[in-house]
Amino acid sequence: MTGIAAISTSAVTEPSPALTHGRRVAVQRISVTDYRNYTHASFRPQGANVVLTGANGAGKTNLLEAVSFLAPGRGLRRVRLDEVARKDSSDDATVRSWAVAVQVDGDAGPVDIGTGLDPDHQGVRERRVVRVDGAPEKNQGVLAEHIAVVWLTPQMDGLFIDGPGERRRFLDRLVYVSDAAHAGRVTAYEKAMRDRARLLSEHGARADAGWLDALEGVMVEKGMSVAAARRDMIGSLRVFIAGCEGPFPQAEISLSAGPDAWLDEMPALAAEDKYRELLRADRMRDASDGRTSTGPHRTDLLVRHADKAREAADCSTGEQKALLIGLVLAHARMQAAEQGRRPVILLDEVAAHLDEDRRQALFDMLCDLDTQVWMTGTDPALFAGMQGRARFFTVADGAVNEQTT
Repeated sequence: MTGIAAISTSAVTEPSPALTHGRRVAVQRISVTDYRNYTHASFRPQGANVVLTGANGAGKTNLLEAVSFLAPGRGLRRVRLDEVARKDSSDDATVRSWAVAVQVDGDAGPVDIGTGLDPDHQGVRERRVVRVDGAPEKNQGVLAEHIAVVWLTPQMDGLFIDGPGERRRFLDRLVYVSDAAHAGRVTAYEKAMRDRARLLSEHGARADAGWLDALEGVMVEKGMSVAAARRDMIGSLRVFIAGCEGPFPQAEISLSAGPDAWLDEMPALAAEDKYRELLRADRMRDASDGRTSTGPHRTDLLVRHADKAREAADCSTGEQKALLIGLVLAHARMQAAEQGRRPVILLDEVAAHLDEDRRQALFDMLCDLDTQVWMTGTDPALFAGMQGRARFFTVADGAVNEQTT
C-alpha cells in the first residue's frame, strides 16, 4: 500500500494512573512536505504513543527529527535548515521550502503548529518560519508555550565523553521545557558574546569602551539568568533522580565551577558585578585568545554513576545509555509534578540496546509517566511490550502506514 493507511480502530490501552500529575500534551496528527526523503507524508497518532519500525534508511529518524522541530533550535540533528529539504538526487542543488505541520492537543484544546524553511528564503539558508493557528510568529520561543520535546538518539551515546558543549545543550533542552524564555536568553547571550569578540578582534585596545560596556552588560544580564536557570534545573532534578527507583542507575549531577557556582556563594547582584568586572579585566586577553574566557558558555554538566561512585565518562557504553535514560525519566517526572506539563519524549533506536527485562521496565515506566513517547526500531518484536499501549506504524518508500494487526 502506498500513501497513508486509514487509522486503525483497534483500542489502545489507557495509561496507568500511577502518575496523574499535570496535563498531557500530545501530537494528534503530523504531516511533512519536501522533508528529507518525504515528498509528502501524514499520519495521525491521535495522542497515543508511537512506534515507528522499518528498515535502516527508511526515514524513521527523519520523522522524529520533524517532531523535534516543535522545540526551539535546530532539531535533534542540529543541522542547517537547508539540509533538511528534500533532494531528488545526490547532485540536486535545489533548496526547497520544507514544512512540518502538526495538531497538538494543548492547554486550551487543539492548536495547529507549522514550521519550516521560509518559502521566500531566496537563498537564505537559515530563515525559519513558525505559525500557530495560521498566524505567523516572530520567534521560535513561542513553540515552547504549546509543547515541550526532549530526545535521546544514538548520536548522544557519546554525550559523557564528548566536549562540554553537547552536555550544555542537553541541559538547556531540559530547561526549555519548564522555561520557554530560556532559549531567547541563551541566544541573546551568545550574540552579545560574538559581537564583543568581533569588536575586540578588529580593534583590540582601540575598541570603543562604551560599546564594549553595553555588550558586556547584555552578557551579564542574560548570562547570569542562563546560569540561574541551569542551577535551578540541577537542584530540582536531583530531587526526582533520588526518588526514581527502577532498573536505571541514579546519577549524581552538578555544574562545573563558574557563574553557576557564584550564585551559591553570593547574592545575585554581587555575582553580576563579579562577572562584569571579569569581562572588563579580560578584554585584552580575550582579544589575543580570540575567545571569551569566562561565562556560562563554558559551563559543563558533570555526571557520576551514584551507585558505583564513578564518572559517567568512565562507565561502560551500556551504563552511559542507562544513565541518560534515567535522567530523561527523572526530568519527565519533575515536569509533571512541578510544572504540570509532560514533555513529548523521542527515543531513537533505544530499545535495541537494552536487554529484555530492562526494555520492558522502560516501557512500563514510560506508560506510567503518561507522556507521549515516540520510538523507532528496525524490529517490531522489540516493542512487543508496547502492544495495546501505542500505535504502530511501518515506514517504507517515503510512506507511513499504520499496522492494523
